[in-house]
Amino acid sequence: MSAIATITPPAERNLKNHVSVSQTLANTVTMAYRGLLKIKRTPEQLFDVTLQPIIFTLMFAYIFGGAIAGNVQSYLPQLIPGILVQTVITTSVVTGVQLREDMDKGVFDRFKSLPIARIAPLSGALLADTLRYTIATTITFVVGFLMGYRPGGGILGVVAAGLLVIVSSWAISWIFAFFGVIARTAGSVQGISFLVLFPLTFLSNAYVPLDTLPGWLRWFATINPVSHLVTAVRELANHGTFGADAWLALLGAAVIVAVFAPLTVRAYMRKA
Repeated sequence: MSAIATITPPAERNLKNHVSVSQTLANTVTMAYRGLLKIKRTPEQLFDVTLQPIIFTLMFAYIFGGAIAGNVQSYLPQLIPGILVQTVITTSVVTGVQLREDMDKGVFDRFKSLPIARIAPLSGALLADTLRYTIATTITFVVGFLMGYRPGGGILGVVAAGLLVIVSSWAISWIFAFFGVIARTAGSVQGISFLVLFPLTFLSNAYVPLDTLPGWLRWFATINPVSHLVTAVRELANHGTFGADAWLALLGAAVIVAVFAPLTVRAYMRKA
């Protein structure tokens, strides 16, 4: 006697493509580690977070320090938080650019065939980029310290200021991740991102006091969310106080994530 196997028709099979939360988190960490390995093999990816804070701090300090504050030392408490915010925020653009490059190279197509959470490549990339923000934050404060900057908020104020910038930049990276998913090329992602960021960072209180600006520009700089973040970082680093601007910065970060995270995930899932 021979056994006859019963084959269930495809329409009657109970197929599942469910990934648990724990597996999703594990896959996210694995993809983040992949991103760190990419940095290890091509360390020039860190040029923006290592060289930009040094160049910008030296350049702005010695060009504007005497004109704005009378001397470089007096200008550093205003400059370092501004440099920090600009550097880390512009670094978040890399998230969208590298995401688009991976999608163009077909890397994400290979991930489709793996038994992993579909969202892991996206969430892993966002997680890995927090290392870039941390490096930029650390170097900015170290350069400022070497130039004579002594934050009045102490180590706790500096750490709190750094964490606030990192959290805010992580939230902003969702915007550029969305651009990375919907844009056609990595170059277009970078072009669109800097077109948005440069007015926001330079037309703020990052480098000059608001009362020195013309009326119409002062109005824009006052409501500019970057100005609130810069003010919050200054209060934390220089005075150790967590004021209204810090709460506004956190609220803005939460709103960005609430809006752009679902948009990015939905657009990504359609292509993944």
